[in-house]
Amino acid sequence: MALDESAPNDEVFEDQGVTYLVEKGLFDKVKPIAVEFITTPRGGGFKLTSGLGQEGACGSCTSC
Repeated sequence: MALDESAPNDEVFEDQGVTYLVEKGLFDKVKPIAVEFITTPRGGGFKLTSGLGQEGACGSCTSC
């Protein structure tokens, strides 16, 4: 994640008052995308999840 200005090749969408930019070619590969702010015992931060790599996924990250 980074702060950026939109470009003609970006998919632009807003969720809960936050505007997101994703390059259109990448967006088609990774959608759906979820961005959450989480707090854990190790601190807080953003958690990004997407559809990237889920097609035919084995359910175990040890072999992905």
